[in-house]
Amino acid sequence: MYYQSTRNSDLRVSSAEAIVSGISKDGGLFVPSEIPSVSLEELKRLGEVGYTERAQAVFSKFLTDFTADEIKNCIESAYSSGSFETENVMELKELERGVNILELWHGPTCAFKDMALQILPHLLTTSVKKAGVDKKVCILVATSGDTGKAALEGFKDAPGTEILVFYPENGVSAMQKLQMTTQEGKNVGVCAIKGNFDDAQTGVKKIFTDPEVAKVLSDNGIMFSSANSINWGRLAPQIVYYVSSYAQLVHDGKIALGDEINIVVPTGNFGNILAAYYAKLMGVPVKKLICASNSNNVLTDFLRTGVYDRNRRFYTTISPSMDILVSSNLERLLWHLCGKDSEYISGLFAELSKCGRFEASEDIKKALKELFSADFCTEDETKAAIAEVNKKYGYTVDTHTAVAVGAYKKYVQATGDKTTAVIASTASPYKFPAAVLEALGAKGDYRDEFEMADKLCEISGMKIPRALSELKNKKPRFTGSVEKSEMLEAVYSLLKIK
Repeated sequence: MYYQSTRNSDLRVSSAEAIVSGISKDGGLFVPSEIPSVSLEELKRLGEVGYTERAQAVFSKFLTDFTADEIKNCIESAYSSGSFETENVMELKELERGVNILELWHGPTCAFKDMALQILPHLLTTSVKKAGVDKKVCILVATSGDTGKAALEGFKDAPGTEILVFYPENGVSAMQKLQMTTQEGKNVGVCAIKGNFDDAQTGVKKIFTDPEVAKVLSDNGIMFSSANSINWGRLAPQIVYYVSSYAQLVHDGKIALGDEINIVVPTGNFGNILAAYYAKLMGVPVKKLICASNSNNVLTDFLRTGVYDRNRRFYTTISPSMDILVSSNLERLLWHLCGKDSEYISGLFAELSKCGRFEASEDIKKALKELFSADFCTEDETKAAIAEVNKKYGYTVDTHTAVAVGAYKKYVQATGDKTTAVIASTASPYKFPAAVLEALGAKGDYRDEFEMADKLCEISGMKIPRALSELKNKKPRFTGSVEKSEMLEAVYSLLKIK
């Protein structure tokens, strides 16, 4: 299995090289040159084993330059080390017949990013050795909330690495900010920027692809890599939990082998739903991919019309991890849909960079409508979804999962399609207690996030995750903030480069 750049079809690298690099030098993203398959019989067999064995099966198809033992060691280090608060790593909860919540937030930072970022450091350090790299690796991250903490926790004190996370100063929840700014570890750095997530992501990508910066780092024995979902090592682990979900539903008798399912994903950067698309390409019987957005509904508009236009108002919402107008992983989807035409992709994204918009071809528009359904929820609709799920099922969802629930409800009302659904639940409600409490009618004069968490525990009956309760007595280590134009200086400062 080789990986190509979306912007240069002549470039072919191994999975280890793709993971170490993070992003191609031409600014493109690495994509598998071919899609491996998973048969129905294999899906049935995977239903009879645990999550680690399912992960081994998927990784062995995509990381063909890794040995079976190397993959096994990475998986066990990530998922069998006690860092997840459930033995199953992920959990499927049935709200009602045919509607399942896929809980992806039982890891150390209580967000779905843990599913990938607990294993990425192990994949990366293994890849560094396989690729013969003798430099220190600097992980550069832009976050809209959850990726930052998950990456910091995953790479904390990982040998041969440094990690620096940029987050929008006023674009994350108080709990998310506290998680990042109190991060332990000798090799970590956290910095707020005066701007939104798109500013942070654009800044990181610019630094990544600047040849002068690369030379400065090389002269100091350092190279960049990424923990964002632009890195294939982040995306591959996300495919696992969609394959696993189907296998589990068959095993539990919720569907028959070969039955189709719908997958509903709240997404901003498009990585999580792209992983579901790859699972479908592999052979998992997926009928419809339902993309759920918040008020920053650039993806909803694109999937409906084929026109991507970021020239619009940016909203700061109660689902901040989706407050994104430039969805990086969309590039991978378009590469597949246009027949792997790297020149076409380069042209589209040059147009997006220059004008802030592009329009896909008619063939791509047709493919999008066949593959996807898309909708969005306003702030009021998001709160209403939280309240409805709590009242109807006695179950509490966070603000991002609520967007998915709301979008799914609209989909069923519009289509009447009652195909068994898997709704990705991307974070614990305890990460956003103020918004969840307000939605449940329990808005009050709380002293801090922890008093809110206690109240939410009282109302919901859900246990407060250990990782969040332990934050109560921690003091922030990182309080700095920079202009978006000063991000490179912040990188050099962390790396002690003058």
